[in-house]
Amino acid sequence: MAPAITLAAEAPKLSAANTGFMLICSALVLIMTPGLAFFYGGMVRVKSTLNMLMMSFISIGIVTILWVLYGFSMAFGTDSGSVIGWNSDWLGLSNIGLTQLWDGYTIPIFVFMIFQMMFAIITPALISGALADRVKFTAWALFVALWATVVYFPVAHWVWGAGGWAYELGVIDFAGGTAVHINAGAGALGVILVIGKRVGFKKDPMRPHSLPLVMLGAGLLWFGWFGFNAGSWLGNDDGVGALMFVNTQVATAAAMLAWLIYEKIRHGAFTTLGAASGAVAGLVAITPSGGAVSPLGAIAVGAIAGVLCAMAVGLKYKFGYDDSLDVVGVHLVGGVIGSLLIGLFASGHGQSDVEGLFYGGGLTQFWKQCAGVFAVLAYSLVVSAILAFLLDKTIGMRVTEDEEVAGIDQAEHAETAYDFSGAGGGAARTAATAPVAPAASKKVDA
Repeated sequence: MAPAITLAAEAPKLSAANTGFMLICSALVLIMTPGLAFFYGGMVRVKSTLNMLMMSFISIGIVTILWVLYGFSMAFGTDSGSVIGWNSDWLGLSNIGLTQLWDGYTIPIFVFMIFQMMFAIITPALISGALADRVKFTAWALFVALWATVVYFPVAHWVWGAGGWAYELGVIDFAGGTAVHINAGAGALGVILVIGKRVGFKKDPMRPHSLPLVMLGAGLLWFGWFGFNAGSWLGNDDGVGALMFVNTQVATAAAMLAWLIYEKIRHGAFTTLGAASGAVAGLVAITPSGGAVSPLGAIAVGAIAGVLCAMAVGLKYKFGYDDSLDVVGVHLVGGVIGSLLIGLFASGHGQSDVEGLFYGGGLTQFWKQCAGVFAVLAYSLVVSAILAFLLDKTIGMRVTEDEEVAGIDQAEHAETAYDFSGAGGGAARTAATAPVAPAASKKVDA
């Protein structure tokens, strides 16, 4: 993410080009949340499809309102103690002029606000993939509101807000490796350690019900991610956003190929689920690092993330935590990899002159990255677990075992993703009118 405030000899003026560019990027980031819904929705069993879609869509509603009321102020308002921001003039987005610029930039505050809103929306939605099949929708909605308030808003200030401790330390996070992906991945781990495993975990087959839906979701994520990453420079004047755009494509392609190669060697097949998961792993890893590395560095970041994330998704079976859709293996691990590799591959010719170990800069930046990574990881893990514990002991986090086995879609939403009654009726009518013996007709009807 570009710095919140930069010093300039001449006050910037509103740029219609940058403003339009950032509005388009904001829309691209928003489409990632429905993309995530499809990605996750295809990975679960039929009986959980709608619940998975709704867990993403409800985040759009809840976080949008919270961001307008107080979230933007907490994340990007005047710093207090390097841990939180606050600006009473921004409560409810009051007292913001239509052409009032974000400090040091050529875009209005409203444009910066709406762009950042889309980040705030998708981050808790990422957590939902770890909780598939078993969480009450009301409890999830409350968790999203609480988690956004006490985890995401403060962490966003640490990393991107002027005065935030990670920002001041010099931790590089171009578009959300720590604030989004490590934050969500660690939060997911904290919750699943509290709520436990799905019924039948490691016993029953829990295969994706619609791989085409998974691929559609991955494609929407890949498309929207260009706004997520390239837009995070808040303009298009110096080429850094273009570098990030290029590196986003390059790293994602490298990660997809690396995941598939690993999968072929390890399991003997190139799978569509592996291609989609590898692409997302690459997108995650390049998110913090893409403004600091060269395109060749982006290939390295993507390839390393593709292999290590593919290896990491199996850890849940070894350690016994039920991360339903591999949020920990892809988002937490991918975010850690992408953030730490800045300390090795930063070229000094991108968003800043910071150089990593392989470019002669030593380990100084690597240790700064470690500080940001592990502080966010620990904070999100602990606070998320506490929130899940409190909700579980009050309103209860999980549906009943019978509801989980029968299907959470019917229990929580009174709907099913696919209605086969029409197809069944057609088959029955065809059988009834066909010139067959009565005994055969009964057999078909049964």
